Amino acid sequence: MAGGGRGAGDAAYRIDDQTPVFVISVAAQLSGMHAQTLRQYDRLGLVTPSRTRGGGRRYSARDVALLREVQRLSQDEGVSLAGIQRILELEREVLALRSRVADLHAQLEARIEAERRVFAAGPSGDIVAMRHGQRSRYPLSRSRAVVRWEPER
Repeated sequence: MAGGGRGAGDAAYRIDDQTPVFVISVAAQLSGMHAQTLRQYDRLGLVTPSRTRGGGRRYSARDVALLREVQRLSQDEGVSLAGIQRILELEREVLALRSRVADLHAQLEARIEAERRVFAAGPSGDIVAMRHGQRSRYPLSRSRAVVRWEPER
């Protein structure tokens, strides 16, 4: 989404679901709540909107979706505000843990790939790294000895 007359590549005008664009009255209307309820949720830390330099609240589309979820949990499920706060904390913790697991998985995959490397001896006895399944372009010597190297763990 680009600003009026600006180039689409202008990063200053890119808006996504985390961009704080809604004033409290609009966020209240979009979430189906009273503005005072949004202020209370802000004080409790359930939904923390961005602030302008003057201290005004600015809500993102993600904040509005979270407000709707808080309302659903409260009204439809009968969960107390303290319970909702705990649910949101646990959801944030789950997201952080999933991110950490993905990072560790990527590190493990990189390590496994590094340990799958194959080495061969070059014509002058130097060691050459090769891909798994690749054959050496150097002619074999008379020796048919095979050496397997295992990294220390």
